[in-house]
Amino acid sequence: MIHILLRWLLSAVSFIIVAKILPGFRLKDFQKALAAAAVYGILQFLLFKLLVIISFIPVILTFGLFVFVINAFLLYLTDVLVEGFEIDNALTTLIGAVLLSLLNNLFYFILRV
Repeated sequence: MIHILLRWLLSAVSFIIVAKILPGFRLKDFQKALAAAAVYGILQFLLFKLLVIISFIPVILTFGLFVFVINAFLLYLTDVLVEGFEIDNALTTLIGAVLLSLLNNLFYFILRV
């Protein structure tokens, strides 16, 4: 259980870092970052594998880079579902998804969670 809470907190920190770095990626406060991290994590858990299976051919043809587009779509859904979390356009969403993936993987690798 502590493992899940730590991942959630690290994901919220990733959201805050991306919001500081990327113009057009806005969070109202840390509570909204926690909400966005929770919704994004739930969407990842429920939809990610299904979307990868559905888009199997583009994922294979792009050597896996299409996964970032899938993550951007899930981030867009998070933007729609969470008030106080806003992303300006599709390019910002794609860059934000890439940065979130990199930061989360870096945190998980460093802390081994």
